[in-house]
Amino acid sequence: MNYLRPVADLLPEWHCILPDPRAVGGSSGEPQGVMGELADLESLRESLGLRSWSVLGHSWGADLGLAYALEYPGCVQRLVCLAGTGRHNDRDWSAAYQASKHLEAEFRVEWNGAVGQALLTDWRQYVKQPTLLGRLARLKVSVTFLHMERDIRPPWFVRQLAELLPEGRFAELPGAGHYAWLTHGPQLQEALACALTPGACPHCSPTSP
Repeated sequence: MNYLRPVADLLPEWHCILPDPRAVGGSSGEPQGVMGELADLESLRESLGLRSWSVLGHSWGADLGLAYALEYPGCVQRLVCLAGTGRHNDRDWSAAYQASKHLEAEFRVEWNGAVGQALLTDWRQYVKQPTLLGRLARLKVSVTFLHMERDIRPPWFVRQLAELLPEGRFAELPGAGHYAWLTHGPQLQEALACALTPGACPHCSPTSP
């Protein structure tokens, strides 16, 4: 079962689609790079007959969602980056993450090591595009960066992105860890409803926690 099913269950009024990357879970195929994954998402949207959709990604999936919005902006109504890390390859960030890694609760996600390595290697090249920051600064998509207060992943990159994007917002879920649905289901449900419904949440003002 896709590990984000509990998150989808928090959104009963939404029709949630939970795709698995190639060679992961219920998907066949071979490991591929970032652009291949984005093309698969776009192909899925087209096959479903959707003119546009809202996109939610968790952790690295949040960063992939941002890349999807950047490559296919006209197809994204709004994007929620849930507990993402931002586009970076930073030693300080990695050091802070490693120093606190032992504090994070264990949570098993079905994955394929070859898929992860292929995507990570290609992602490190993707984020080095000379035009990346300029493209992000012109991205006209509503994006909410929903950070978990007790996530061991430092938030500074997503805060910077929230400031950079024209329609970027940063919000924080108090007391929650990386897998917030395990411990803060009702609070996460409310935060997601705010992020996915324009104008529904007075606390989600641009770039403010």
